[in-house]
Amino acid sequence: MARNTQSIVKQSRREGYALHPKAHKALVKRTSPPGQQTSGRRSRPSQYALQLREKQKVKRLYGLLEKQFSKLMKEATASKDQSGTVLLEFLERRVDNVVYRAGLAPSRQGARQLVTHGHFTLNGRRIDIPSQRVSIGDNLLVRDKSKKSFYFKNIDQTSPPPSSIPSWIKPNRKSLSITITALPSRDDSEADIKDQLIVEYYSR
Repeated sequence: MARNTQSIVKQSRREGYALHPKAHKALVKRTSPPGQQTSGRRSRPSQYALQLREKQKVKRLYGLLEKQFSKLMKEATASKDQSGTVLLEFLERRVDNVVYRAGLAPSRQGARQLVTHGHFTLNGRRIDIPSQRVSIGDNLLVRDKSKKSFYFKNIDQTSPPPSSIPSWIKPNRKSLSITITALPSRDDSEADIKDQLIVEYYSR
């Protein structure tokens, strides 16, 4: 499976946005992109540059490659609703994002690894595709065999409960299950995402 192997901290510095929990401290210490000198005047970015950086930020935030992201944008554009909002809904409904949002993984990267290793079932069927999209009424459950692993037996230490969980997700840490009760709204996506810039980028 193709994936981006560049350091997530370097990616975060490039986008000026914490793409992973561990990147927050790094951004406080070093706010400039990798390789950029801190002295001298910075030129004002063009509209295209703003669009590109926003697209790259969101793509890296959710862990997609360019081909995957552009395909998802094409599907969102075909919708009758606002394509930017639909794009964010599709990203939020990914299985790996749901596992992360529910607090069963410390990051989206960690959630993706758990899913690809086959630790979850979706409506009773074992899954290993992180990009699979959940729907209302779906139930994600950690497999019985996986519940015996050190990671899940010590879930409160390996992945403490998050401070907030989206209202459309109902996790049960005792049974290690997640129920989808609604579809995510625009406000349920990550803060500071300017989806209109992404729409403009792909509309060129």
